[in-house]
Amino acid sequence: MAETAIVILAGTESHSDLGRLVNGLEAAREFDENPDDELEVIFDSAGTEWVPELEDEDHDYHELYRSLSEEVAVCDYCANAFGVDEAVADTGVETVDENGGHPSIRSLVDDGYEIITY
Repeated sequence: MAETAIVILAGTESHSDLGRLVNGLEAAREFDENPDDELEVIFDSAGTEWVPELEDEDHDYHELYRSLSEEVAVCDYCANAFGVDEAVADTGVETVDENGGHPSIRSLVDDGYEIITY
């Protein structure tokens, strides 16, 4: 059994950012497909900008993203800082703010999660 948190930090500005997003989502899917694994997917920093884009049904990776929707959360502070807080709120995706508005990576580590960043 693996306990893994995948943190998407890549923004939406470049082709390489898209590559990091897709690699992160594909890794998350692999963990998600194993019923014994625990998974968290957190969009943090500029990665918060992906959530409104991925919610669009026409996005190439919408289905992959939606297949993980139960495990997805967004940094509350960063969604605001990157100007997507209202769009994220409209999606219904959980926002996390345990550490001064940010997700608590330390709590995840304390709970035994491996942290993988993209």
